[in-house]
Amino acid sequence: MWGIKGSCAALLLLFLAYISVSSVNADSLSAPLNVTIKPLEGNSAIVTWDILEGDPVIGFAITQQKKDVRMLRFIQEVNTTTRSCALWDLEEDTEYIVHVQSISMSGTSPLSEPVLFRTPKESEKLASKSPDEVTMEEVGQAAQLRAGELIIIVVVLVMWAGVIALFCRQYDIIKDNEPNNNKDKAKNSSECSTPEHPTGGLLRSKV
Repeated sequence: MWGIKGSCAALLLLFLAYISVSSVNADSLSAPLNVTIKPLEGNSAIVTWDILEGDPVIGFAITQQKKDVRMLRFIQEVNTTTRSCALWDLEEDTEYIVHVQSISMSGTSPLSEPVLFRTPKESEKLASKSPDEVTMEEVGQAAQLRAGELIIIVVVLVMWAGVIALFCRQYDIIKDNEPNNNKDKAKNSSECSTPEHPTGGLLRSKV
């Protein structure tokens, strides 16, 4: 009886020790550093951050919140070494607060320092765009136009090739029929001509 109680007590102590070690390891994980936001469009942005060298990080977690609004968006990804994440479906001309956490096998790190940013208006985005700046959408449209032009050029070339081939074929047929036509003409001309009579004097009857 005492042996069973001793075994249960030992298992409980081991479980408590495991929990304490896990919490210590999680607390020792440093919060991400140098969290920055780079707006891309009026409705999207990129979050980037750094971690301390040596931290056993296997993933990240991001909380996104509108300013003065309690609703949160939570993004989490594990088994990755990336140090950036895209934020999407953002409202233009709106302030957001972002926190980043590192994830390890033993838990999550403390929250990073909050980063406040505002998404631009569409008019501000268009005004700030330089004439030489090309968006991915414009690149895709240009590629589609080039593809359409190439298709038209290929179709026209194929049609011209077909016309030239047909012309060459008709020319060969006409050329092959020319000797036969000459023979037929010569035959017809010989049949239609008047037969020739030998020349000679007229026969006179004797009186």
